[in-house]
Amino acid sequence: MTYYLIIGTTFLVSVIVNAILKKKFKEYSKIHLHSCMSGKEVAKKMLTDNGITDVHVLSVEEDLTDHYNPLNKTINLSEKVYNGRSAACAAVAAHECGHAIQHKLGYNLLKIRNHLVSILNFSSKFTNLAIMSGLTIFYSSGGKDSFILKLGIGLFLFVILFSFITLPIEFDASNRALTWMRNKNIVNYQEYNKAKESLNWAAMTYVVSALGSLAQLIYFLSFFTNTSRKDEQI
Repeated sequence: MTYYLIIGTTFLVSVIVNAILKKKFKEYSKIHLHSCMSGKEVAKKMLTDNGITDVHVLSVEEDLTDHYNPLNKTINLSEKVYNGRSAACAAVAAHECGHAIQHKLGYNLLKIRNHLVSILNFSSKFTNLAIMSGLTIFYSSGGKDSFILKLGIGLFLFVILFSFITLPIEFDASNRALTWMRNKNIVNYQEYNKAKESLNWAAMTYVVSALGSLAQLIYFLSFFTNTSRKDEQI
């Protein structure tokens, strides 16, 4: 019951945060930049200003699908951000360029996360299966057979590690974006605040995911704590 409560709460908070993010983005997208620059133009200028000439800015379908791909060195902006001329669009475009700058500078946490991707892809395929089957075996054996459960938790640790390493990477990319936009007068004071708020809400999606994963880990570990207490009482 506790597990489903954690999952349900995390899902509900994620839905709320994403709803607020979409609302803020829609609201701020209606306010045009004083510089009249599109997301595409902001991205290209930020790349150029930072001496990056081998990264291409592309337009992709669907909303909130913006990302930097380090494998083919592309900034992928959703159509609304690519063509939009608002503080929200500028913020998203500059944020993704922040990741390109991290890549160029060899940002340590980004390198670590990139190395973890292949491990994460492997572990995520078996984590749930190992934990669920491990819990079944754990209960049926009276807490004596915990190998599969421990294996599942071990795999889940990579998911958590990936989530928490992602947080400072995202915040750093946002800080680079905001600093550059302010210094280059891409946004004025009011637009800067809207851009900052947009990025803060986007970052909250990563925070909720990381905290939700941590709560699940604590729950799984509680099985061993409870078992130890029962053994001591016996």
